[in-house]
Amino acid sequence: MKKPDLPYLEFKTVKGRDYIYFRLDRGSKVTRHRLPSNPDSEEFMQAYWAIRSGRKKVQSKTTWHNLVTEFYKTPGYLGKAKGTRENYRRHCEAIREKNGEKDVQRFKRKDALAVQRALQDTWSKANERIAVLSILCKLAVDLEWIDRNPVVDIPKLSGGEYEPWPDDKLTAYERYCDRHDLTDARTIYELCIGTGQRIGDCVAMRWDDFDGEFMSVVQDKTGTKLTIYCPARLQTYLCTLPRKGRHIMAKNLTQPMGKRAAQKAVEGVRTALDIMHGEARLVPHGWRYTAAVQLSDAGCDDAEIQAVTGHKTMEMVRKYRARRDQKAASKRAQQKRDG
Repeated sequence: MKKPDLPYLEFKTVKGRDYIYFRLDRGSKVTRHRLPSNPDSEEFMQAYWAIRSGRKKVQSKTTWHNLVTEFYKTPGYLGKAKGTRENYRRHCEAIREKNGEKDVQRFKRKDALAVQRALQDTWSKANERIAVLSILCKLAVDLEWIDRNPVVDIPKLSGGEYEPWPDDKLTAYERYCDRHDLTDARTIYELCIGTGQRIGDCVAMRWDDFDGEFMSVVQDKTGTKLTIYCPARLQTYLCTLPRKGRHIMAKNLTQPMGKRAAQKAVEGVRTALDIMHGEARLVPHGWRYTAAVQLSDAGCDDAEIQAVTGHKTMEMVRKYRARRDQKAASKRAQQKRDG
């Protein structure tokens, strides 16, 4: 290798390989920047003069990219259930894509509030993004990158409770799926309403979890193991559904469809029915509420509803029943008044 006649260059050979560095001596402090290995190349000269003229950007170690990388190594990420990890990763990668090279030390509370405002039309997503930002900033405090968590105590957005789907919207959804041969969107709908489970747990269901009457489920969020009796409608639907793999919602012969792919299938129908945004917005988690309401209307008590939905506390089951019970009570009261 012909050595160029330029100042500040340092040449090293390690294990038979040649390396070139731009070296600056400032008293007791020595800094080195590695340069491209071919000194005759245009790339080498551009890098050399960028450093010498002071135009080279010094890469900060405290970037969002590096913080997310560190987070993926923590027990707070690795110790979570698969579904929770996937949700964390969706938000982390969105943060990294937009802000990866930005310095975490420059992140202020006003920036977190701006993120919240940008996502306020989808309040649940906004709340999740703020929660993940807070987790990341807490890690940055632990790493001594920042002194305090700027996201702490930001109030959650309130979007109300998840709504059960009205009967006319349930019917419209079914008809749209059938008319357009949307098997995936229809199948995830039938599984969610029939078993009362979350969409993530439904996409994980395998054919050998279903014995013709009962569906075996391990809830990803809680780890709860359930054996749920399937209503006749779901039994009939599954018995006529073609098997395309090990899973009911199959991506291929051995893997399930991803949760996000199932959500996208549902979003297409919701968009067509004009229930994707605004005051008319209905979400797939509302199917879990729908199942609880249908069970309540059939005369099931709280314990029976809990046996299907798998809620850890009776409080959650009572929340699902509260509005329907109030409606029925108001009718009885007014009929007594008329009577």
